[in-house]
Amino acid sequence: MMKVKQMGFTLVELMIAVAIVGIFASISYPSYQSHIMKAKRSEAQAALVSMATAMEQWRVENNNSYCGSGTDTDCPTLSVSEIFAVQVPINGGTKTYDLSFDAAPMKTFYKLKAIPFFYDSCGNLTLDSTGIKASSTGTNCWE
Repeated sequence: MMKVKQMGFTLVELMIAVAIVGIFASISYPSYQSHIMKAKRSEAQAALVSMATAMEQWRVENNNSYCGSGTDTDCPTLSVSEIFAVQVPINGGTKTYDLSFDAAPMKTFYKLKAIPFFYDSCGNLTLDSTGIKASSTGTNCWE
């Protein structure tokens, strides 16, 4: 009688392969999440810089003032939507950051803010008219 050799995997071999895939996934997923968070943050930073450019254009068109005409005490209320997009991504899609003014712009100064819609270790990102970039957590997230 001739023995027939069976081909295939044993249950032990299959469980070892599943364990190896699980280990790789547990190592790579947090790294992937971190990369996605940094990519979203970079997109928000780019939007803030573009918004600052739009504010400079607004100033040129409005008598060298960030708020249009008037003095700092009687600046009209300026809406972000008059200048730039109000969310990131700026061309639509799933909102990851809200764009706004940190406070009402004055004749010679403004401060822009990006507020995340997910946990971000940097918190809110800000950029002002003097070029100072910061985050609400105090860590340097603009590098």
